[in-house]
Amino acid sequence: MGSCIICGASTDGYICETHEEDVVFEFRGSTPEQLTPGRFYEGHVDGFAEFGVFVDIGDNVTGLLHKSEIPQRLEALDWESGDTVYVEVEDVHGNGNVDLAWSIRQSEREFRGLLVDDPDAPTNAELPEAEDEAPPAASEPDTADETEEPEEEAAESASHGEREPSTDEHQAETGDESGADESATDADTETETASDEPEPEEVVRVPIDALDAEVGELVAVEAEVTGVRQTSGPTVFELTDETGTVDAAAFVEAGVRAYPEVEAGDVVRLVGEVERHHGELQLETEELDVLTGSEASAVHERREAEVTERATPDDETLLVQDTAVDVVHDDLVDAATEIRRAIIQSRPVIVRHTADVEGYVGGAAIERAVLPLVRAEHTASDAEYHYVDRRPLDDGFYTLDDATKDVTSMLQAADRHDEKHPLFVLVGTGSTRESTDGLGLLAQYDAPTVALDGGYADGEAADAADVLVSPTQHDAEPVSTGVLATHLAGIVNDEVRDDLAHLPAVPFWADTPDVYAELAAEAGYDRDTVENVRDALALEAFYQAYEDKREIVIDLLWDESHTGLVGHVGEQFREKLETEFETAEPHLEARDVDGDVTLDVLDVDQYTHRYDFPPVALLLDALHRERADGDYVLVGADSDELRVRSTGDLDVRAVGETLKADLPEAGVVPRGAQDGRIEFLSGERDAVVDAAVEALAEQFD
Repeated sequence: MGSCIICGASTDGYICETHEEDVVFEFRGSTPEQLTPGRFYEGHVDGFAEFGVFVDIGDNVTGLLHKSEIPQRLEALDWESGDTVYVEVEDVHGNGNVDLAWSIRQSEREFRGLLVDDPDAPTNAELPEAEDEAPPAASEPDTADETEEPEEEAAESASHGEREPSTDEHQAETGDESGADESATDADTETETASDEPEPEEVVRVPIDALDAEVGELVAVEAEVTGVRQTSGPTVFELTDETGTVDAAAFVEAGVRAYPEVEAGDVVRLVGEVERHHGELQLETEELDVLTGSEASAVHERREAEVTERATPDDETLLVQDTAVDVVHDDLVDAATEIRRAIIQSRPVIVRHTADVEGYVGGAAIERAVLPLVRAEHTASDAEYHYVDRRPLDDGFYTLDDATKDVTSMLQAADRHDEKHPLFVLVGTGSTRESTDGLGLLAQYDAPTVALDGGYADGEAADAADVLVSPTQHDAEPVSTGVLATHLAGIVNDEVRDDLAHLPAVPFWADTPDVYAELAAEAGYDRDTVENVRDALALEAFYQAYEDKREIVIDLLWDESHTGLVGHVGEQFREKLETEFETAEPHLEARDVDGDVTLDVLDVDQYTHRYDFPPVALLLDALHRERADGDYVLVGADSDELRVRSTGDLDVRAVGETLKADLPEAGVVPRGAQDGRIEFLSGERDAVVDAAVEALAEQFD
């Protein structure tokens, strides 16, 4: 039995089952069946094919990393034959084929250790031979050759009686006192020489963002420890000062924690040599001291002053003047400041957005603004994969289910990598009571939140997020969430404003405001191109709804060389929508209601392909746009849910509350705010639909 190099638990080998995914393995076997599925392995690129990348894991063992496993287009992958890469073994088939999965960690330093998977070793999780005997710590250089006699030679000298007599013994034997005088004179000379030598100069403190110019030099860094990870070799401390973040390696013994008294949150002064490790800056630690009192306060004050200054947006103006958005200008600045502060504090930014055009435009715009700031803040080349994540939502609410997934992921990252709790940015959600439970769970773990929603918000959710951006909370009319988020992105990072210019025009299905159409045209996007982008994004948003689809979203929104792509996908969207439109429209049921209002009902279960594209909400929007003339209401009802589209200012939630009181046996639950939907028991469908039609018609009187 051995001890886990991370937690110290007894285990067969050097890693326990809990932390096995935190290390990377070097494979010493020769057949595929000797691999361990679920482990991460070091490999080398063997070649490329249309369907993926072949990676050599060991002698005579090659696996396939299928292109579907790669989070970007295969041709955009910057790997070359022979490159060292890191992959996960997903499965080993009986015929010897090896399925590989993508690893977001693409350097050894990102894992918490390197172990050997050798079928001939006592276990399949051994330390590399070079680490079985630890070299001396960097702060304690090996000076044995200069200061003491090797034990074997000393023993041999003693056994042969060859020890040199001391000065006193020599004087006693010879009666010669001159040696004593010479010795005293030498001692006086040494004392004088020592006193004349200048004291060593104190190592100069260097800000982290200036380390690039100090490679090979001994420097001091005063910073907060924002992460600690133990590898099978050194302990790696993540240090963050007022200017940036860098890793520092400290070695005592293979897999043994260096400076165990130092924890995340401590303020330290580290002296070390600046090196490049696998192309990235790193400090090799020689001294590490925890600062307290006024010294620690000075570091905190420097950092807080710098963070406050840097978190303040450089340009707080909107992309273009819009009175509908100007009402939340101060809220947008507050939200942008929180996002910038999170980046500076090495806090991941998690963007949660609805899986529709509004959500993807808003989420992608914020991601576009944040990524360059993260790259500038961290020396690690892969920092963007650790500090930025965009996760679409399945519904328009941030539910307790969503929050539970996020908190679980957050706690795992904190436990494994000492990662700070993220800032969650909610786009198109988080502004109604359905999200309060989810936001409340995040608050229990002190995870900050920003909610941005152009639609109707309600009072119950007004204080749930740390920052809420909602025009309706200022008694103003709703606006496009995509437009709001794009303005926010421009305030977060003014250097990407040109990239964002065409985005505010994309979410509009009709009557695009001239100010945004003109802004897009100036950026080179005419109305037809904008419509193609919108349609293509709507189609891609539907498929693989839980995935961020970062690469394809970038191609649709920004890659001018792929204008053929948006045209191709946009045409697919229109064909699919037209087919479903023609299927559903003949089955609209006109209802007789009092007044001048026209009201149609669509039985979604019976007359749509409910689980194919387009989704119900998008189909209802298209039907309503096509038929809207005067006062018109369209009701889409499936087995347990009712949605409303109207030319008038209807309060769907108020209708739901009325039905809840009038039909207590129907299990009516209003969801969302004024523009929400109504849920009910499927057995009471007919009664609910009839009552809803009557209540909706009355709102027009």
